[in-house]
Amino acid sequence: MQLLKAKKTLVTGGTAGIGKEIATAFAAQGADVAIFGTHEERAAQVLQELEGKRQNPEQRFLSFLVNVSEKASVENAIQQLVAAWGNIDTLVNNAGITRDCLLMRMTEEDWDQVIDVNLKSVYNTCQALVRSMIKAKSGKIINISSVVGLTGNAGQANYAASKSGMIGFTKALAQELATRGICVNCIAPGFIQTRMTDALTDGQKEGILKKIPMGRMGDPQDIANAAIFLASPLSDYVTGQVLTVDGGMVM
Repeated sequence: MQLLKAKKTLVTGGTAGIGKEIATAFAAQGADVAIFGTHEERAAQVLQELEGKRQNPEQRFLSFLVNVSEKASVENAIQQLVAAWGNIDTLVNNAGITRDCLLMRMTEEDWDQVIDVNLKSVYNTCQALVRSMIKAKSGKIINISSVVGLTGNAGQANYAASKSGMIGFTKALAQELATRGICVNCIAPGFIQTRMTDALTDGQKEGILKKIPMGRMGDPQDIANAAIFLASPLSDYVTGQVLTVDGGMVM
């Protein structure tokens, strides 16, 4: 069964890690998938992987090089996408960066970059797409936040602020769009095995695992599975929610 057959999906930060896993998982469920990224070579590789997940000849895959923190860049790319495909059914806001540092040493640049890429990007993409979703009287918006947005974390004041802001944004937008047939939800991943967690020392990993009741880190597929649920008809009565996928870390 293809839960997302013929659904037109946009995934930001779709060239690596969780975003890439979401993009390929959606393709395997029959969706048309467009990705936003900043690395041309990675984007080309992901397009090849999407082709490998093709479920039917009608599926379409596209990539755009976009700085999601720049409103004009986002609007231009989305205009091209809508011109090519028409209405977009699902938006997955996954693009994100970290610039970790204790607040007393954090530069204004590190603060601004994280807020712009992680949070302003969500404003940029949602504002560019929401009118077409309202006209269609349907749509799914899925924002990839973090458990850090719920708990905070020392050395990540900028990241925690951006991810917490994403949660507040999601709840507000869900209320604005609920009567329009549009569902807006968050996924808050815990510690997921990606290049970011690969950079942790053994001691840091050991400390993290002690905080996770299931005793292991998650896999990007765990987040993709949650995104499939929120993008599919199975979640048509779910909006304004934060789905934590964290092995029980936050209860």
